[in-house]
Amino acid sequence: MARFTLPRDLYHGKGVLAELKNLKGKKAIVVVGGGSMKRFGFLDKAVGYLKEAGMEVRLFENVEPDPSVETVMKGAAAMREFEPDWIVAMGGGSPIDAAKAMWAFYEYPDTTFEQLITPFSFPTLRTKAHFCAIPSTSGTATEVTAFSVITDYEKGIKYPLADFNITPDVAIVDPELAETMPAKLTAHTGMDAMTHAIEAYVSTLHCDYTDPLALHAIEMIHNDLKASYDGNMEARDRMHNAQCLAGMAFSNALLGIVHSMAHKTGAAYSGGHIVHGCANAMYLPRVIQYNAKNAEAAERYAQIARFIGLKGETTMDLVNALVAELKAMNKSLNIPDCIKDYEGGIIDEKEFLEKLPKVAELAIGDACTGSNPRIPTQEEMEKLLKACYYGEDVDF
Repeated sequence: MARFTLPRDLYHGKGVLAELKNLKGKKAIVVVGGGSMKRFGFLDKAVGYLKEAGMEVRLFENVEPDPSVETVMKGAAAMREFEPDWIVAMGGGSPIDAAKAMWAFYEYPDTTFEQLITPFSFPTLRTKAHFCAIPSTSGTATEVTAFSVITDYEKGIKYPLADFNITPDVAIVDPELAETMPAKLTAHTGMDAMTHAIEAYVSTLHCDYTDPLALHAIEMIHNDLKASYDGNMEARDRMHNAQCLAGMAFSNALLGIVHSMAHKTGAAYSGGHIVHGCANAMYLPRVIQYNAKNAEAAERYAQIARFIGLKGETTMDLVNALVAELKAMNKSLNIPDCIKDYEGGIIDEKEFLEKLPKVAELAIGDACTGSNPRIPTQEEMEKLLKACYYGEDVDF
């Protein structure tokens, strides 16, 4: 048996933020990030619509990028005090992910974070509140997924939380919010979405329901990401749909070791964080080279290559063409080729090598590894991470 889960309602198109006025409830808490939604007027609009719906509204603001366990606990405490029946999360992936975890601790105050780390172990939600997600970036697709990524800064680890319970009830995919993204964020979130779609297509849990979503998302991102990055707002609007389709695919087919590696390298080094979407973009070509040693995965990568119009006589010709195309996309988006070049070299080589065995071990144990078409050994994961650090091709 397999399961395919999406939000009960998904509103898409310009101006659909106004659907908030049709929510039924008494109290809504709005969870937002660092201020872009306020600066561009969307937060005020959302609050106004919720008040039109007859609800009392409270804000929980300033959720940081890569939200922490501490922020989640503070938000849950605020919810327990206010007792909302709607949690409305708006902004990038961070406030929406944080709000999903807050939701669990609001409804079950005695639950521990450690209990939620085990995939698909959440208690039954919706005993106190329903959840509405409104994305402002075109990448994470957390508005339609069963996932949330929370960072334990004390341990230097990003934890992907996974449970169909945290799939939002309502998703509002309004491209007007995404039109405010700066170019660098557009690039990183766009390649995050590309990684979601490609990993979903080759996942061991892919199926007839997820494959069409993944392929169409890959084609749309391939066609529109560069134009979106360059400021074409029609392409930006299409990218907002494409990332959502990719999310529908990976929420149900799951992901692979590109994400395992990105989760475990993101907050591991003292020089600074490796932004999630950028990490995915750097790692994806090398993971494809690694996974293509699996014949079934190689054929599915070849199918992707054919679908977006790449040429090759053999399966491996097509795999290599896909790798080259992704590297070319990264270059056109000013994304570095490898960790060593990230942000001018902020990730120290000595520290990277010292932490390599532990980071590799954690990546293998990540929730996303189980659905990868090839399960790496400790030695292979270390070699793969080194290839991503130094910018080397993978042939093992």
